[in-house]
Amino acid sequence: MKVAIIGTGRVGSTLAYALVLKQVCEHLVIAGRTYENALGDALDLQHTLAFCSRPKRIEGCTNEQVKDADIVVITASVAPDGQLITSRLQLGEKNVLLFRELIPMLAANNPNAIFVVVTNPVDVMTYAAFKLSGFTANRVMGVGTLVDSARFRALLSQEEHIHPDDLRAYILGEHGTHQIPILSSAEAGGEPLGDTPIHRQLFAQVTEAGFEVYRLKGYTNHAIATATCMVIEALVFDEYKTMPLATCFDEWMGIRDNCFSIPVVVGRSGVIRHLHPQLSADEQHALHVAATAIKSAIVSLIPDLVDGYCSD
Repeated sequence: MKVAIIGTGRVGSTLAYALVLKQVCEHLVIAGRTYENALGDALDLQHTLAFCSRPKRIEGCTNEQVKDADIVVITASVAPDGQLITSRLQLGEKNVLLFRELIPMLAANNPNAIFVVVTNPVDVMTYAAFKLSGFTANRVMGVGTLVDSARFRALLSQEEHIHPDDLRAYILGEHGTHQIPILSSAEAGGEPLGDTPIHRQLFAQVTEAGFEVYRLKGYTNHAIATATCMVIEALVFDEYKTMPLATCFDEWMGIRDNCFSIPVVVGRSGVIRHLHPQLSADEQHALHVAATAIKSAIVSLIPDLVDGYCSD
């Protein structure tokens, strides 16, 4: 299994390290705009193999040299130019230009690959990757609210004194302001967790968690890289794992032609199935509000890629 990471920044580098330590694939490619950075990461990880139980092929190259990968993970992003990022949408305009350059080339060179999008704003960028690649929707996914759900479970674990893996609590919608905790179906061991004030307070912390880390150290890398590693493991090992991912769809729960995090089943062929949880009336309303906001961002940033949209 050949996995290629596009982007040699902190997230791409951390993801590569996680894949090596967890022995996820036999062939790992690290790619960037410049050969030197990619090669440096590849050599560093080759030295790490001495501490691993199985051999692996690791190479560095430029983005143009990535070919015939089974999974292409896109972490590449524009630099924020010293400005304080208060919304992931601030990166949208320049990252769309980057994707217009990258995605058609990557799709042509890796025609059978599955694309995993990490670049923010991930909902818009996943939609752009889907349209620019020409791939079917099940072969393009964004990490989306998987990391938000993990943060939520970590906080719930501390409150409930239950291991995060034993908690079932999803955050759906946008990886951003319009994310929604699905507390009506949150449970542990079949017992409902409940939509309580303290759980709402924990969710409020989740919405700011990424920016808090960003403000403290200038970037985020560990949680998002680990979440992405989980997605890749589900693909490589055909795990049929359930997780919330940014997914493009024609229709889901009454919402049409959009792209945001919904619960899906992931296996070797990509997104195998969309799940349809029962939602409370408030959650349904919040979901439609989120869908409108996300579609508005998509239309604003990539109007030419939206079917049926005409900019008069």
